[in-house]
Amino acid sequence: MMLSRRAVSSVSRCSKASRAVATAASRAPRVTGSLRRTTIPSGRRHLSSVPGATAAGSFSTKPTEKDPYTYQVGFGNRFASEAVPGTLPVGQNNPQKCKYDLYAEQMTGTSFVAPRSENKNAWLYKIRPSVAHQGFTKLPDNPDLESNFSPSNPKVHVSATQLAWYPLEIPSSGKVDFVTGLKTLAGNGDPTLREGLAVHMYMANASMENQAFCNNDGDMLILPQQGRLDIQTEYGKLMVRPGELVVIQRGMKFKVILPDGPSRGYIQEIFGSHYELPELGPLGANGLANPRDFEVPVASFDIDQSPWEIVYKVCGQLFLCKQEHTPFDVVAWHGNYVPYKYAMEKFINVGSISKDHIDPSIFCVLTAKSKTPGTPLADFLIFSPRWDIAMETFRPPYYHRNAATEFMGLIYGNYGGRSDEFAPGGASYETGFCPHGVSYDEFKAATETELKPMRVHEDTIAFMFESSMMFTLTDYAMKRTGKLHEHEPKMWDNLKGQFMNHLDQVNADLKAAGQPPLARK
Repeated sequence: MMLSRRAVSSVSRCSKASRAVATAASRAPRVTGSLRRTTIPSGRRHLSSVPGATAAGSFSTKPTEKDPYTYQVGFGNRFASEAVPGTLPVGQNNPQKCKYDLYAEQMTGTSFVAPRSENKNAWLYKIRPSVAHQGFTKLPDNPDLESNFSPSNPKVHVSATQLAWYPLEIPSSGKVDFVTGLKTLAGNGDPTLREGLAVHMYMANASMENQAFCNNDGDMLILPQQGRLDIQTEYGKLMVRPGELVVIQRGMKFKVILPDGPSRGYIQEIFGSHYELPELGPLGANGLANPRDFEVPVASFDIDQSPWEIVYKVCGQLFLCKQEHTPFDVVAWHGNYVPYKYAMEKFINVGSISKDHIDPSIFCVLTAKSKTPGTPLADFLIFSPRWDIAMETFRPPYYHRNAATEFMGLIYGNYGGRSDEFAPGGASYETGFCPHGVSYDEFKAATETELKPMRVHEDTIAFMFESSMMFTLTDYAMKRTGKLHEHEPKMWDNLKGQFMNHLDQVNADLKAAGQPPLARK
């Protein structure tokens, strides 16, 4: 006690001495480097103490009439969210006893030893852990769902020519939810190889009830084309409308409600890697899809202890898992392995402001790496409203043969870049190095029109799934949609060899250059 009191006394004496020094200093004249006394006007003496404003918390979005949910913003961030304040443990992830007797559960989206910059994980604090279930039962195969895209699989096909599909029909009878409405059109690789992708569409007329879906094969980039999707995830809720994309990463449970009735949309599923923002290179820090425009849900949980079913997709096969509690019981979470959405109207277009085209990579929203360095497994590109002002340039997509395979769809509007009829809810396909481009009529108009600044793709969003790998096409795509048609090759018949009309001038130029003339037949 005496030691303690001495310590207090010492502190007291030091405090008195400090106050004395401070008082003396306050009475001393103010000096500058030249020892000149400075007088401060009395009206300005207390400006430093005038209060400003302090944020009450980090930025989050506000609900709207069409989207009642709140979101955190950013891409690749490590987020944290609590539906009940004070739930997250401090200074550790897995305490001996979690607050409110919650269970700590980690979800990893990458190898444990992945480099820190690539490591993805999240800690979830749940009312009941996912392991509290009643086992798995194999479900009957969905004949329209495919995961093995090897040409040796008799249920997939190869096409050398361009293909297209009119808008696929949404079922008008029976109960078809998001999971039962999945149909695979194309893909490459295999989820067991952790390399490849699948292109699906969903056509649904019913909301999921006490049921959730968990895709163990890959990340799903979902693009609603008709009707909003009200998606409940373990991390919280997202409302996704046509014109927005949502990514539900591998292993995350989610449920889809249809607030606007029957819905249709496109899905790209990638095996083995995750979506990233493309590098910007000479563009610098800003442009294309800005990270701050991506939205992540905030924690939201239910306390439902009634029977639930979880449908798991594993190696393309479906399994049913039953449990006596909702999977959406996460009271708080933190991490960077999260679902997210993005409004594609926010995309910052860049392009040529002088002449010629820039490669279509300038339209890339998200990319995913393949196992080959510098070569993407998948690029997700969009074509949205922008100015077209290049001069002395053929402005439509030039005739080309790409190393990449292309699968296109239309969310809304009219897109003139296709060489055939193209409508929202439909699709088109070109394999790698398949020659393609606009019809003769569009070519002729583009070579003769007066070039002025013009708006293109007004009120339109078209997209492309582009891959460095070849695709095969499913039985469903080739035989059962009832919407398949080939691009009509006759649209290019008038692309004649106009060069032949200039042989006299060509020969004169050759002669002037000291070269022999062209032989005529």
